Amino acid sequence: MKRIAMLTGGGDAPGLNAVIRGIVTRLSKETNEQYKCIGFIDGWAGLRDKRIEDLTPHSVDQILHEGGTILGTSRTNLYKKPEDVQKALTNFKQLGIDALVAIGGDDTLEIAYYLYRDYGIPAIGVPKTIDNDVLGTDFTFGFWSAVEKATAAIDDLRTTTMSHHRIMVVECMGRHAGWITAYTGVASGAEFIAVPEHPVRIEAIAEACRRARERGKLHAIVVVAEGASIGGVDAKPRIVKKEGGGWEISEKVERDSFGNIVLKPGEIAEAVAKELEKLTGIETRGLALGHLQRGGSPSAYDRILGSRYGICAAEAVAAGKYGYLVTLRGDRVEAVPMKGMLRENQTEKKRYKLLPDDFMPMAEIFYS
Repeated sequence: MKRIAMLTGGGDAPGLNAVIRGIVTRLSKETNEQYKCIGFIDGWAGLRDKRIEDLTPHSVDQILHEGGTILGTSRTNLYKKPEDVQKALTNFKQLGIDALVAIGGDDTLEIAYYLYRDYGIPAIGVPKTIDNDVLGTDFTFGFWSAVEKATAAIDDLRTTTMSHHRIMVVECMGRHAGWITAYTGVASGAEFIAVPEHPVRIEAIAEACRRARERGKLHAIVVVAEGASIGGVDAKPRIVKKEGGGWEISEKVERDSFGNIVLKPGEIAEAVAKELEKLTGIETRGLALGHLQRGGSPSAYDRILGSRYGICAAEAVAAGKYGYLVTLRGDRVEAVPMKGMLRENQTEKKRYKLLPDDFMPMAEIFYS
């Protein structure tokens, strides 16, 4: 009997439990080999500290609709300390694990790839993030749930904004990527959308709000990304345009152990609201949706996508496709080599899948 382990790392996302359920259920029906599934508790910390939980078809049968992850998660970077890598390798061997499925964003996936590349750990990656910024896959599960939650919140906010004839500045998650903000802004009919990939000036946002009022619209919704670069406000730029085209992460930011920019929730929303009120004379409020976007039950789409990812990961285990990443390309879910999708080492600049260049010009058609 082969022993298969899985873990969920990084920020949680709706649909994680669907992946776990898909892996365990599919492997339980494999006819050529018998499998026993276990989960490491709290991501890579669980492998380092040897904390496990048995997973059976019965134990995962009713978790499809649940948000978060039954295995817990953490932002643990094993490669920051050589002794942590050695602990993980020792535990992996002592537990007699035959394959490991790592479910997470680029940080979690990088550790899985490094362990496979450097030590031959039979690892398979499943991309997860509400930010939708992992290279190689069209969509990550969790993204659509976050967009649905943010859109619903703005629908509710619009009624109070209309009642008070205010401007409401709503901040969405996404770090360096504008996927959630852009999709939410279009879905909610926002008067302006500010994303990291498309730096703007505060005056442009103010002008859009003024035009809306001149047309008789006595309120306005402005949707901004937490990592947006907006000139003229008291907040550091996060994404800067490179000479010759393209974008890069600003060096003037605080970073975590994986090299990700560290953002202060609500900073952009409050800064934009403050300046907009000065420029327009219209009462303005700022609100950060924060972790509400990643909480609650997954959308139907993410339940299905997570299930498909889990089944594909299980089939990759059965086929011995180690060092592979599960991806969605068009309508097809398939496993492809991780090499080339992730950084080769943590001294390189991180690479992200950012919002396409043609999205914002489309969105701007709907501005006042």
